[in-house]
Amino acid sequence: MHLKNITVFCGANSGANPEFTLIARKVGSLLAGRGIGVVYGGAKIGIMGAVADGALARGGRVTGILPHFLSAREIAHDGLTELVVVDSMHERKLKMYAMSDGFLVLPGGFGTMDELFETLTWAQLGLHQKPIGILNTGHYYDELIALVERMAAEMILKDIYRSMMIVGDEIEELLSKMENYRAPQVEKWITPDKT
Repeated sequence: MHLKNITVFCGANSGANPEFTLIARKVGSLLAGRGIGVVYGGAKIGIMGAVADGALARGGRVTGILPHFLSAREIAHDGLTELVVVDSMHERKLKMYAMSDGFLVLPGGFGTMDELFETLTWAQLGLHQKPIGILNTGHYYDELIALVERMAAEMILKDIYRSMMIVGDEIEELLSKMENYRAPQVEKWITPDKT
């Protein structure tokens, strides 16, 4: 699978672990080095800002998608290739989805979880077959991965859906898995023209 653009979901806070910001810069730089455009939340702060800075420092294309109410708080990154301002958080997610060939999840909070799970749900419903990668930096997502395993063990989540969540501890390994991803054949609950 050719990944021309990847949407990166991650936190607007840097968190207590400096490794998260360092890895975010590395991810941005690596994507730029591979000619992969970065689509992200548009902020200059936190882990988000580090991803953008890493890509821009290497000459990469970075598109930020930011709702009006957040741009008014002056958190928009002013060095992006393109900044798209939208009306709502929902419109932001739709735009991120439309502009990307895959999704990459770094450490984040509720907003990142919302973006991850909505994207996974869309895949489960058959609305897309794009890879969804989780970079498990510093074992940040161990408990989430264990929860998904529990969902499958309890037969709340069909086992086939677990493979929609691609996990890796190193970015190079994870990108390779994403490039080689083949979506499982699942029953389409909804067709795209009915969304």
